[in-house]
Amino acid sequence: MLASINKVESNFGRNMGPSSAGAVGWMQFMPSTWDRWGLDASGDGVADPWNPQDAIYAASRYLAASGGAQDISRAVLSYNHAQWYVDEVLQLAHTFGSGGLDTTFKLDRLQVSLDGARKQVAQANRELVAALQAQRVLSKQERFRRARVDGARLLSERLELEKTATQVGVREHAAEVKVSRLRAALQRATDTLARASTQVQSTETTPATGSLFASAVSNDSGYVFPVGGGPSVVSVSHHHHDYPAADIAAPEGSPLYALADSVVLRAWAQPDPACGIGLSLRASDGQEWTYCHLSYLDPAVVQGAVLNAGQPVGLVGHTGDATGPHLHLQIDPATHYPQVEPWFERFAGTAFRWQDAPTPQLGATASASVPVFAKGPTANAASGSGVIRFTR
Repeated sequence: MLASINKVESNFGRNMGPSSAGAVGWMQFMPSTWDRWGLDASGDGVADPWNPQDAIYAASRYLAASGGAQDISRAVLSYNHAQWYVDEVLQLAHTFGSGGLDTTFKLDRLQVSLDGARKQVAQANRELVAALQAQRVLSKQERFRRARVDGARLLSERLELEKTATQVGVREHAAEVKVSRLRAALQRATDTLARASTQVQSTETTPATGSLFASAVSNDSGYVFPVGGGPSVVSVSHHHHDYPAADIAAPEGSPLYALADSVVLRAWAQPDPACGIGLSLRASDGQEWTYCHLSYLDPAVVQGAVLNAGQPVGLVGHTGDATGPHLHLQIDPATHYPQVEPWFERFAGTAFRWQDAPTPQLGATASASVPVFAKGPTANAASGSGVIRFTR
């Protein structure tokens, strides 16, 4: 349970905040909570939330004080007041507990490799896009100057213009070489991502591991939520700031999926000023959707391509007119908010959390599938005093 909370909160110490809410350290304590429950478990004289021993023992102390020995799910709910959080922690704890140290370590390594590969692809494509734009500018400048050379009447003017055009041409050639190098770097990054994805696919998955790997989340509506990562990292508000659309916030490089069986209507790998890198598709029910602000578009996503629900289409980014990494998702024409679609709302708590309202409790869903119980001390069978306390 402690390993699960540690993984969800700080990814085993790789992201120790401060969070947007102000939580810090290995187990992401709010400062006021740490003042009450923090302790010096390492014996170095300081109760330090960035010290793993101090933080983990403090979390254990807090869970115990919240009644964790009798009802661990309620104790976890006191740690973070969200049912999706309780479900995710319990599922992951069950996976860690049943698999042991080797499974825990293997899953962590796989997740680190996959996340790192996705981020590297996003970074490599961002550098390539910038280099291509710079090369196009220089190529245009060279063509303009060559045209002026052809129109020059005086030899002296012609020689000066040729000199300037040659200088621009040298810069354009250097930019072309850089583009070639960055294309190769992107290819290496995508190859690495493909290998990491294959390793994950060969691993037995559960809802908990699916969240770790940001796998596609589906339900019986026939739709797939378009952004992977789960409610611990993916969030959305009920309303876009100025017109019907959903801005689905997620970390840079998070995977994007086709939200239904669909056909690609249009796709663009070079960013436009507003939407950035994106695509439009028509789902099997006839509705048309646009994705904007991608950091990377999968090469298989081209006009006319047929996509299966849950097929990867790219990675989250902030190209175009975007202030931070997110997927801008809208219906075409934009007659209403995607958030009011029944299939969208049903993913609350499993694929994302609401930013501006409580995420509904899922009831007997994820947690109910994980048997969590505490067994009392072994007692004499004749006495009948043995007790098993079930929390679900």
